[in-house]
Amino acid sequence: MRVDGTLGFDPSGVVAQATAAEASGYDGIWSAETGHDPFLPLVLAAEHTERLQVGTGIAVAFARNPMTLAMTANDLQTMAQGRFMLGLGSQIKPHIEKRFSMPWSHPAPRMRELILAVRAIWASWADGSRLAFRGEYYRHTLMTPMFDPGPNPFGNPPVFLAAVGPMMTEVAGEVADGLLAHAFTTERYLREVTLPALERGLATSGRSRTAVEVSYPGMVVTGVDERAFAASRAATRKQLAFYGSTPAYRPVLELHGWGDLQTELNTLSKRGAWDDMTALIDDEMLGTFAVVGEIDTIAAQVRARFDGLIDRFNIYAPSGISTERWAEILAEFRD
Repeated sequence: MRVDGTLGFDPSGVVAQATAAEASGYDGIWSAETGHDPFLPLVLAAEHTERLQVGTGIAVAFARNPMTLAMTANDLQTMAQGRFMLGLGSQIKPHIEKRFSMPWSHPAPRMRELILAVRAIWASWADGSRLAFRGEYYRHTLMTPMFDPGPNPFGNPPVFLAAVGPMMTEVAGEVADGLLAHAFTTERYLREVTLPALERGLATSGRSRTAVEVSYPGMVVTGVDERAFAASRAATRKQLAFYGSTPAYRPVLELHGWGDLQTELNTLSKRGAWDDMTALIDDEMLGTFAVVGEIDTIAAQVRARFDGLIDRFNIYAPSGISTERWAEILAEFRD
């Protein structure tokens, strides 16, 4: 099992974060698209590391088009000398239409076509073939020599697709190289919903499970002392309450018999009653969604739950622990 970390949301300090992640023994780091661009920090991270994989986790696909994604990813793959991972996600309709002023329709079929279009563009650069992609949502039929970067010496970067629901997960199995599972996912949901959907997508493309890396940003509650442990517990409860209020994530709760809780959380969120929402996350739910325990037990707990289910586990380093000790803990994930 590979172990990844996450760059902070603030692009300042990227070099220090990336070099520390590499020194600690992380296999990769992911950059999110929140209030900042997800690609730019990875330029610095790639420049100042040697073996660390760097990826977008995620870049909003529908805020861009296949050509811009293909170009940016191709350049980062070159800068990172083959260590870049293109992680894409759909976001939701209000953000795409109202924040990005871009079209939204049929997200799973559109995402499938977008990824195929990106691959068609890369193929035209790799072998000089005529660019002739004509789909329902995207059309790319012009590539002149001035705008053709030629073959990438490191090959194409792997494409990871973020998915929660079965339809998008099937798309990942059909056309992506990796699946980015959502943090609001339980071991049971992975077993009973996510992986069967992934297998259906793989069957469509005639590929085996080994063709796709499954990355999971698991929630972990731990700390170097009781005060830090309590802070981690409180922060995770708050995060679970926020995710649980989102209608799109209701199926995860329903699988565990907590569907009514989603309705209650959603109602409270509209009132801005965040403290009341957090209070509804009991210990059973916390332990279902998050690995809870002392720092020295985390690796064993993660492996007990997820060995054979996932290929990459994304985890934050708890504050207050030395780089050397954290490196020892990360090594336990692979023993």
